Amino acid sequence: MIQAHGLTKTIDTGAHRVDILKGIDLEIPRGQFAAIMGPSGSGKSTLLGLLAGLDTPTAGTISLDGQEITGLKEDELALVRGRKIGFVFQSYNLIPTLTAEENALLPMELVGNGSGDSPARARELLDRVGLADRRDHYPVQLSGGEQQRVALARAFMVRPPILLADEPTGNLDSENGRLVLDLLLSLNRQEGTTLVLVTHDQELANVADRRIQLCDGRIV
Repeated sequence: MIQAHGLTKTIDTGAHRVDILKGIDLEIPRGQFAAIMGPSGSGKSTLLGLLAGLDTPTAGTISLDGQEITGLKEDELALVRGRKIGFVFQSYNLIPTLTAEENALLPMELVGNGSGDSPARARELLDRVGLADRRDHYPVQLSGGEQQRVALARAFMVRPPILLADEPTGNLDSENGRLVLDLLLSLNRQEGTTLVLVTHDQELANVADRRIQLCDGRIV
């Protein structure tokens, strides 16, 4: 489902050069739950951003579900992201002027797939994350845990084959973090996605099918 070969990422400020990723080779099969771990500055979030097509590698290639995304134009990348990838981030990234249901519906609108079935799908997902009675609430009216549960519903909205999560419980207390993790894993099993999750949490990584350890821009 995900293939990366010879992946490097370098930032050159003119005064100095920083090698963030140094030749990453990685294959993640369909349906696998892979946890990416490593100390701060090891390149975890950079790798996730490259796999998502949110950033461009300095060298190397990336393929998602059999399609090479390296070198695609931004509008082509946006289509790939909209159809193939669900995102869950530490900071929720909800639109403050939209209700929980409208936030969940957003991926359908962005890929031009807003249909009569979309509201029913949004309501079903919000129900599955325990927010059936909160779907008309705005983000400011929701707790952090509830906002992250809306983000989970949004991530699964288009039934993406790939789900990428960057420290999805990082801003939550332990109780809400465990609830969000349980919901994420439950939805992931039900939907059959390939899950790649960046985390510092050893307990969270222990439930993954596979742990990928980064250090100084390399898989160790």
